[in-house]
Amino acid sequence: MTPSFGRDGIRGFPQNASEMKRKAARDYKDLLQCAIPAFDSLLPEPHNSILMKLLYICAQWHATAKLRLHHDITLQLLDYTTTWLGAQMRLFVHTTCSRVATKELQQESDTREKREGNGKGKGASTRKPVKFNIFTIKFHFLGDYVPAIQRFGTTDSFSTETVRLSA
Repeated sequence: MTPSFGRDGIRGFPQNASEMKRKAARDYKDLLQCAIPAFDSLLPEPHNSILMKLLYICAQWHATAKLRLHHDITLQLLDYTTTWLGAQMRLFVHTTCSRVATKELQQESDTREKREGNGKGKGASTRKPVKFNIFTIKFHFLGDYVPAIQRFGTTDSFSTETVRLSA
């Protein structure tokens, strides 16, 4: 268990963060803030250095994107950091992900087998290899943050939630 940090800072979260259920935005933020010391030295070099730099850039990007007040300089910094993040993410995928074997989580395997109709019971399922995929809509839209902030304001001033108007 990772202990909480600060009175209003980071909440405690379980030792296996991948098993956390129904994560809120604050949980992702807390995990990101704790990721550098938690992941440091888990991988051999050069993968450790690549991962540490990637986590640092992710934290910088998140902190800059979530500012409650922007001006031209902070938007230029966010635009630069977005470019830097994309380059480091591609390096991570090409250099590290291609050499580290990863498998789906047990829960993902159980869900997949249940959906496919060949559930063998919990624990008996076969975990398939998975690859980290940066070709998703979430990565694609990172470049749209600066224009969106310029057009609509900071990310705390609007919501993408669908609202139903009552008659």
